[in-house]
Amino acid sequence: MQKILLIAMICLTNALYAQRQKDGTPVELTCEHLVNPLGVDKTNPRLNWRLADRRQGARQSAYQVMVSMDSLGLLKDRAETWNSGKQSSSTMLIQYKGATLKPQTKYFWKVLVWDKDGQQSTSTIASFETGMMGMNNWRGKWISDNHDIHEQAAPYFRRIFNTTKPIKSARAYIAVAGLYELSINGKKIGDHRLDPMYTRFDKRTLYVVEDVTRQLQHGDNAIAVVLGNGWYNHQPLAVWNFDKAPWRDRPTFCLDLRVVYQDGSEETFSSDQQWKTAAGPIRYNNIYTGEHYDARMEMPGWDKPNFDDSQWHSVTYRNPPSSNIVSQQLVPIRLVRSYEPKAIRKIDEKTYVFDMGQNMAGVTKIKIQGKAGTVIQIKHGERLYPNGRLDLSNIDVYYRGDKELEPFQTDILTLSGEKTDEFMAKFGYKGFRYVELSSSEPITLDKSAVTAYFMHSDVRSAGQLKTSSPLINGLWEATNNAYLSNLMGYPTDCPQREKNGWTGDGHLAIETAYYNFDGITVYEKWMADHRDEQQANGVLPDIIPTGGWGYGTANGLDWTSTIAIIPWQTYLFYGDASLLAECYDNIKRYVDYVDGISPQGLTTFGRGDWVPVKSQSNLELTSSVYFYVDATILASAAKLFGKTADQQKYERLSKKIKDAINVKFLDRETGIYSQGTQTELSVPLYWGVVPEAMKAKVAANLNKRVEETDFHLDVGVLGAKALLNALKDNGYDETAYKVAVQDTYPSWGWWIVNGATTLLENWDLKATRDISDNHMMFGEIGGWFFKSIGGILPDPTQAGFKHILLKPIFPRELKESSISFRSPYGEIVSNWRVNGNKVEYNVEIPANATATFYPPKNSNNKVINLEAGKHKIDLELE
Repeated sequence: MQKILLIAMICLTNALYAQRQKDGTPVELTCEHLVNPLGVDKTNPRLNWRLADRRQGARQSAYQVMVSMDSLGLLKDRAETWNSGKQSSSTMLIQYKGATLKPQTKYFWKVLVWDKDGQQSTSTIASFETGMMGMNNWRGKWISDNHDIHEQAAPYFRRIFNTTKPIKSARAYIAVAGLYELSINGKKIGDHRLDPMYTRFDKRTLYVVEDVTRQLQHGDNAIAVVLGNGWYNHQPLAVWNFDKAPWRDRPTFCLDLRVVYQDGSEETFSSDQQWKTAAGPIRYNNIYTGEHYDARMEMPGWDKPNFDDSQWHSVTYRNPPSSNIVSQQLVPIRLVRSYEPKAIRKIDEKTYVFDMGQNMAGVTKIKIQGKAGTVIQIKHGERLYPNGRLDLSNIDVYYRGDKELEPFQTDILTLSGEKTDEFMAKFGYKGFRYVELSSSEPITLDKSAVTAYFMHSDVRSAGQLKTSSPLINGLWEATNNAYLSNLMGYPTDCPQREKNGWTGDGHLAIETAYYNFDGITVYEKWMADHRDEQQANGVLPDIIPTGGWGYGTANGLDWTSTIAIIPWQTYLFYGDASLLAECYDNIKRYVDYVDGISPQGLTTFGRGDWVPVKSQSNLELTSSVYFYVDATILASAAKLFGKTADQQKYERLSKKIKDAINVKFLDRETGIYSQGTQTELSVPLYWGVVPEAMKAKVAANLNKRVEETDFHLDVGVLGAKALLNALKDNGYDETAYKVAVQDTYPSWGWWIVNGATTLLENWDLKATRDISDNHMMFGEIGGWFFKSIGGILPDPTQAGFKHILLKPIFPRELKESSISFRSPYGEIVSNWRVNGNKVEYNVEIPANATATFYPPKNSNNKVINLEAGKHKIDLELE
């Protein structure tokens, strides 16, 4: 009762507070970039907030943060854990600096803010709860069943425990090598999918914390777990050798269920020999192929207290998969959107094909009734053969398993014959638009038989776009669909053929990612994967995580520069240097390795301009440019962290690389790099390699090359990243726009007018290799719209959009644009409408931020400095 009253008082206080919220109020409090997180392992977690204040010139003049274990005391400004005192600062991102945090403890916090006039406002109360904060605090044992890596049936586990006193709170801490689903008293816990996230299991294993207070009951309780293989026990063969991963083993888990009673006493129920195990209806599961489920073997009530488990078996103890068990602190994967079939086609009396209308990553829920033992194959794919059957030939090319017994992207359901069977795979996902159901017996189906779920890391939307161009709107939507399809706790290349964390795809799309979604926690996790995978000499693999594949000869700078580019972009977008600091030594080791094998400043260590339209670009040129990028980022990071010796060293190195590139590849008379392909001209321009005196000539040559192709692309992935930016940043915004909205081959728009709902892997729709229909490596286009027609750019000198650079373009063919971006300070709005040669430009700058507007060269307007608030700027274009 005491807990209920406490919660009610806080909720009432927060509700009343929300009603009288005034300008200058701190809102959206987060800890470690998450809302009220559980399981925080950091000893000095990050706390941040935003200022809700729409007044002109709104800013924060000071703040005070209070942290306490007593929420009621905090309402009265009592903060025994930490009181920062009043700090005269506009910062809204700080690190906790109070008393040592205790493990498995809930802390409440609030922030007081003084506005530009010195008026104080107070936030509602937020919370964070610490996790294990170390291996020594675990009580449970690692347990599994008695099978080895070859056993295909998924193991089920259960245990009964008894609670006799009123419960104040209960938390389940579960660490897993593999995947899991947890239930208590017959109810699935949480709405996450594919927990825990994929890591290099032998170096870092994640645990998840769940609030299970409401799931417990007085008396007997049943806690139950079913395990899936995930990436931990990769059974079918594929070319990336995950079956040979050094960590590979039968899935295992460790669990502590900590119960705190209202009398203050505690009790922990852990994974130990009291648990029992058995096989169940999941007969097979694999991340690449699918899940096989036999409804005849269902065990009704298996996760409830009164289930008869007398025929179940004892568990076996296992060693921990790693010595580093850490909390999973990132947004979870969820089922985010559902789709009903747009169309259904009956092929014959046993076969139906469903068109879900959208290419996606996800799962399908099947509802079917039929004779016992009837086998239903549920195939997922992106394409159809001319006869209407599902075509997997574009995505099963690297699969080396048994396509009869373990068919690719195919779930198999065996019907019970006793009811309408419902099935949805627990431990995998597919990339698909079409679903083919084929039955071993004649069957009658309609659209209600299949529901598709778009599944991905549930990152919050950050960007919005709407223009007078249906093609731009469609491109933006397709880009976001491709991005989300490839976000599963780490960014992937495609959700069907590989599901690999290709490094190049990740950094090429990072700006698009951050302009559109609040994904910092996903990338912080992925950079930890990078640190785990980096060899002592500094080398990184092509795909991360990896079971060992990818440390070859082409895993070089144009791909594995993720280690530098993503932490730097995270700093620019969030103003948070934590990730850059965590990766600093790794970036340094990486750059030093390349420096060691490239004494003259030039290198061929790279993969090159992957999947070009036609022209091949010089590998040494593009690889050396990325070497320069990494050295420059490292020098900038060293300056930021006050590492003067490193700053000077890597500034010298970046100059050496830049000079070497220009000496070898730049013809100063003609202004041509190498053979002058679109990639060879745009990459040096975009990344700042071109000497200042030569920029105009090189840019003019690039513009000419594009005009010669009638404003079509002739690039691969590296050129696709650089081309539009190099043109726009050097005065050729009309050319860049024409390329961006081109709708004939080869172009981004060509995909859209041909019905694509995601981005593709190949410009050529008739290509015979590299032909995934859901790929993110050409995804720069989605971010470029924000940088160009939106003109919203971070200022590196005041990162995190503390100061905003506004450099919009106003293409003659586009009449209207409305773009917004939710920065750490709030929403930045950049809207404009053209009427003849006049432009009405409306801007909104969030509180505590400022901006500078740079007008286009074809106007007579001057540079304008803008304070927080709304602004209307009238332009007249020549």
